[in-house]
Amino acid sequence: MNVSNILADLGKRNPGEQEFLQAIKEVLESIEEVYNANPQFAAAGIIERLIEPDRVLSFKVPWVDDQGKVHVNRGYRVQYNNSIGPYKGGIRFHPSVNLSILKFLGFEQIFKNSLTSLPMGGAKGGADFDPKGKSAMEAMRFCQSFMLEAWKILGPEMDVPAGDIGVAAREVGYMYGMYKKLTGQHNGVFTGKGLNWGGSLIRPEATGFGVVYFANEMLATVGESVKGKDIAISGFGNVAWGVALKATELGAKIVAISGPDGYIYDKNGVQGEKIDYMVKLRSSNNDVVAPYAKEFPEAEFFAGKRPWEVKCDIAIPCATQNELDINDAQALVKNGCSCVCEAANMPCTAEAVELFTKNKLMFAPGKAANAGGVSTSGLEMSQNALKLSWTREEVDMRLHQIMKNIHASCLKYGKTDNYVDYVKGANIAGFLKVANAMLDQGVTS
Repeated sequence: MNVSNILADLGKRNPGEQEFLQAIKEVLESIEEVYNANPQFAAAGIIERLIEPDRVLSFKVPWVDDQGKVHVNRGYRVQYNNSIGPYKGGIRFHPSVNLSILKFLGFEQIFKNSLTSLPMGGAKGGADFDPKGKSAMEAMRFCQSFMLEAWKILGPEMDVPAGDIGVAAREVGYMYGMYKKLTGQHNGVFTGKGLNWGGSLIRPEATGFGVVYFANEMLATVGESVKGKDIAISGFGNVAWGVALKATELGAKIVAISGPDGYIYDKNGVQGEKIDYMVKLRSSNNDVVAPYAKEFPEAEFFAGKRPWEVKCDIAIPCATQNELDINDAQALVKNGCSCVCEAANMPCTAEAVELFTKNKLMFAPGKAANAGGVSTSGLEMSQNALKLSWTREEVDMRLHQIMKNIHASCLKYGKTDNYVDYVKGANIAGFLKVANAMLDQGVTS
């Protein structure tokens, strides 16, 4: 495999799709050695088949607002690879959604789902629709229109979407309601459902819980834990909320949260009623964290800045792709941060990751560290199939074990004499399972 040639060709065929090309480059560079050591992969064209999605559905989504005005958005579903199970991946509603971002997310999802050891393939979908500030009726009309096209390629053994940015229980409910109407089936095709109609306990918190479990496993390799550590996080949504809950439970202190308007520094820690207030902020639709400092005067708000300048032991970016750049990475290294754990999808730029590795910081990529969300979605699928509902403790126990197993897989392929390259470990472990499944099934996709 010649990575440079593959990337050059892919760039010509996918011009301007920077996020997608960035994700492909990271994976190919990590697996190049193991790929070239297994000639059967090249003989079967595994890479050429793996970097192309199985199919991309693109469609218009017309809807009517409360004033009677007609709007048209663009919707997508990218089904990337189903070698180890039905397609699985979230649906994102955000103005930034485009094909490059969804292809990058779908490609990443292949390896993330593989690492969970659950039978799930990789996919992603969404629309350039902004649910913020929309009434319940507007959101419902949009979701129903979206599903009029998307339902055709969904099914419990075909493609099982979930929520993502901009898609919470409200949106999942509206989409599932229309899917059920169109198919006449109540088959659990979505995950992230409401608890009273098939959803799983701790699903909203699961990504954050999983990240903290993974960070704890990383620190255990050097005889430490998250207990007593100061943690800076970005965002204040479901993922950040889950991180704050589990980290506080395990004895850590959250000293920073952030939003598009800036960040909050709370030297006393975000805990108790302050974590509850994060939920209020998230549901306010204002997308700002500044009110936190007014509610809790001991906290400070820094307008227009990012939380990575705060002195911390652990940094957990929870917002969106490429939010933590080389300057932020330099600030973290300078301030003595020892562990960076991605809770979002590719939130660190390639230059930032390179700096972390150069300085021997423990760094975990999102495809490993934030797999708790899709893992719990997989557990929700199992509960639906069995017509059962597990307790909160059962789900949390299973999630914890999955994250420990993912960490062990990363260690197996990423450990050297004096450093663990979690990027390499995660990519190789995820790739090998999918590649061998593709070999077993012949040239079908």
